[in-house]
Amino acid sequence: MSVVIDEKTGIKYPLADFELTPDLAIIDPSMVESMPKQITAYTGMDALTHGIESYVAKPRTLLTDALAIESVELVKQHLLHSYEGNPQSREAMHIAQGMAGMAFANAVLGNVHSLSHKSGPTFDIPHGCANAIYLPYVIQFNRTVVADRYAAIAKRIGLNGQSTDELVDALVAWVRELNRNMGIPSTLKEYGVSEELFNAHMDSMAANAVKDPCTGTNPRETSVEEMKKLYIAAFKGEDVTF
Repeated sequence: MSVVIDEKTGIKYPLADFELTPDLAIIDPSMVESMPKQITAYTGMDALTHGIESYVAKPRTLLTDALAIESVELVKQHLLHSYEGNPQSREAMHIAQGMAGMAFANAVLGNVHSLSHKSGPTFDIPHGCANAIYLPYVIQFNRTVVADRYAAIAKRIGLNGQSTDELVDALVAWVRELNRNMGIPSTLKEYGVSEELFNAHMDSMAANAVKDPCTGTNPRETSVEEMKKLYIAAFKGEDVTF
């Protein structure tokens, strides 16, 4: 997958084609040894989003499932340690992002990326940070159709819950805790987006997000009005119950 940014409109356009798949990819942990903490946090949450979204995406397969859920397990074990600079965990996270990349290259992604693609350039939010903000809200939105998949992730990484709903709640809480521990805002408002700026772009962002290719592979069908509600929830910090 490749992403092109239209500098005039501020919209990201993802392009997906197997011709873009490299013949060889070298995952060299020395490349991330000196990476700053903030970038470690954002790229780590981007990898987590890739793993979770590809695990619930419509085109998922047994092969992408294996890569996706193992990448989430590695994030659970290593992201915070990588954030603190542990070299072994940095290497593990580098591998995790590669596995998550292979998963989403074949299963594609979902609404987290659709929301990010249309709002990141508009509000000048780094991609991984935007994904980290939107991920809990999209899990809540999608739980009506893939709660069992989210619960499976929660079980795999050792979260507590006696029922499917409790496990999904635990997954949402864990993502939010990760964000807090790495200083990532929980809402667009907390990031610094003003209400005036948000309201000025909300309608166009929602309309464009629905057209994003990642929306087509999101497990739950999404209307423009629902996409707008997701933006509002992520701006205000409201749980998604629709």
